Amino acid sequence: MPTITSVHPLRAVEGGRITIHGSGFPADGLSTVALGEVSARVAFASSTRLVVTVPPDVEGGRTDVKVPGVPLQTAYITVGARWATGLHQVDNPVFDARGNLFVTYSGSRGQEAPVSIFRVTRDGTRESFVSGIVNATSLAFGPDGHLYVSSRFEGSVYRVKEDGSHEQMASDLGVACGIAFDADGGMYVGDRSGTIFRVRDGRATPFATLPPSVAAFHLAMSPRQELFVTAPTLNAYDYIYRISRQGEVQTLPCPLGRPQGLAFDPDGILHVVDALAGASGVYRFAEVDRAPELVISGGALVGLAFGPHGDTIVTSNDTAYRFD
Repeated sequence: MPTITSVHPLRAVEGGRITIHGSGFPADGLSTVALGEVSARVAFASSTRLVVTVPPDVEGGRTDVKVPGVPLQTAYITVGARWATGLHQVDNPVFDARGNLFVTYSGSRGQEAPVSIFRVTRDGTRESFVSGIVNATSLAFGPDGHLYVSSRFEGSVYRVKEDGSHEQMASDLGVACGIAFDADGGMYVGDRSGTIFRVRDGRATPFATLPPSVAAFHLAMSPRQELFVTAPTLNAYDYIYRISRQGEVQTLPCPLGRPQGLAFDPDGILHVVDALAGASGVYRFAEVDRAPELVISGGALVGLAFGPHGDTIVTSNDTAYRFD
């Protein structure tokens, strides 16, 4: 009797791949699997394993998985719902304390887009929020409650007020990308040319040196006040960096293919986006010195964020997806 035993991962967005494990699958001639009311293409099939690509027209939410020739067997996954589109996201989005999501339209180098930052409300309404920042790149909320954004074109960081107006807080930061804050209010900014700067009172000093990145530096501060950084290169695999409070750099033992945005969940567990084709998704490091687990599969993801109401957001370059 054909049987489904498990599906992994249990969450996905369009373009992601899920693996259905079991026994007795009718692999010969099996080309599609049903995800809800939609047919999903089978990328690999054997009698014990099916790899399925999530199509773009699957409705978000809890979705049943049915394999032809496997009667009375249904598994379930959760598909992320599209929450905002028409973006150009190159790093993590961020939530404010009320659950509004902030996303960017970064644009190509030197392009001044009509809107630099959008605000997406809890009901999914996308609002223009900030204009006039060229190549808005990385976002973070500071301990003062204000939104901060880097401009990789200007090498600057701006502080954004409630009305969307902004003022420059630091400059001369190279190709400024990721932003993170420590518990004392110090701001850290990644220059993808190879420097992590620490900024205090508007003055930037080098904090750590890393190999340069072809894309961006992505930063996240851990609950233990260690700075974690990803910096994708042209290598086959790239390590995730852990930097102590004193600026000492270590690498985690398990590299990823093309690590992008990273964030800590409410329990203090590190999650990292990997954009490697065929294995792209969000990986969870239950322990930073152990191999991570793929927990959300998705095509060409770049960022993620955890909201104050239990939401998880993952983003591709142009779309933000929401898991309740």
